[in-house]
Amino acid sequence: MQDVNRLKLVLVEKKKTSKWLSEELGVNPSTVSKWCTNSSQPDIETLARISKLLGVGVEELFNKKFMESVESVNKNNEYNY
Repeated sequence: MQDVNRLKLVLVEKKKTSKWLSEELGVNPSTVSKWCTNSSQPDIETLARISKLLGVGVEELFNKKFMESVESVNKNNEYNY
């Protein structure tokens, strides 16, 4: 499974803990843990809230390789109409 987000790294960079994030979002700490290990992903609305709390753009929360693979798929699908 490919790592989709960089949440764990961004938390470290911002000197915040997953416990802090879970409290700010009002979610169970195990939920944030799953996001940090990429075993599940937050929804788009939650990603927007996370980016605001951490003071980063939403795109900074995504793994670069994942974004490149999404862009590649989108580019290939442009011509398949």
